[in-house]
Amino acid sequence: MRYYAKPEALVSTEWLAQHLDDPEVGIVDASWYLPAQNRDAVAEYREAHIPGAVYFDIDEISDPANDLPHTIPTAEDFAAKAGALGLGNGFRVVAYDSGSMMASCRAWWMFRSFGHDDVAVLSGGFAKWRRENRPIESGEVAAVPRALTVRFRPELVRSLDHMRENLRSRAAQVLDARSQGRFDATEPETRPGVRGGHIPGSTCLHYTGLIDPETGEFFAPDALAAAFEASGVDLDRPAIGTCGSGVSACVLALGLYLLGHEDCAVYDGSWTEWGGHPDTPVET
Repeated sequence: MRYYAKPEALVSTEWLAQHLDDPEVGIVDASWYLPAQNRDAVAEYREAHIPGAVYFDIDEISDPANDLPHTIPTAEDFAAKAGALGLGNGFRVVAYDSGSMMASCRAWWMFRSFGHDDVAVLSGGFAKWRRENRPIESGEVAAVPRALTVRFRPELVRSLDHMRENLRSRAAQVLDARSQGRFDATEPETRPGVRGGHIPGSTCLHYTGLIDPETGEFFAPDALAAAFEASGVDLDRPAIGTCGSGVSACVLALGLYLLGHEDCAVYDGSWTEWGGHPDTPVET
């Protein structure tokens, strides 16, 4: 029987309910939606969120000089924007979202990429919290700005150049969190001007394949490992997660982290960059 190697990367709704007033716990609502979903994450946050949660906008906390969606900012910019939300040194950050945990996993990966390891994802997210009739509040949360010391970990972030080199070396296996249809180019891409298909040699593992459909939580350790292995993933080899724009790939990164793989990187530009580039090779 397996156990999570990194159980601290998840917190339960029960744990969070008991720590709502803990001055050393910072709660962030990282909810985010694709444009085609036609939902306003900010408005939904203002309407209902976990008490004390600040809104962590992955589109706002990004690199303004990059045309790609929500790529990570500089370390200095991340420290300033996260610190302005009251997320500082000594804080245990807990991220959740109102979807299927992919945006909260993105927030988790961003904090880790900037050296803040005391960060976790709320298991089951806001949906589980609401099913259990736990407290919610509306409106804005007035954050007290705090200092956040950051240390960028470049090994957790992959660029186009890295992916080109990996295509040659095959040093790391590439795991694609998009649907099988988008991977095979039998479904249209979600952004205009982006080709269908996948990075040559990559493996399709839709991020929902790691989530229990009944509870909305990550599978238990044995089932989680089996989900990776059933997709042809070698749990002993380095891995890079990719997806449409670097969000759902973070679900794969957290899944591997739970199993003890601390160094799973994420291709930040993901398919929006690779599929939108004129000379990158594509398989269908």
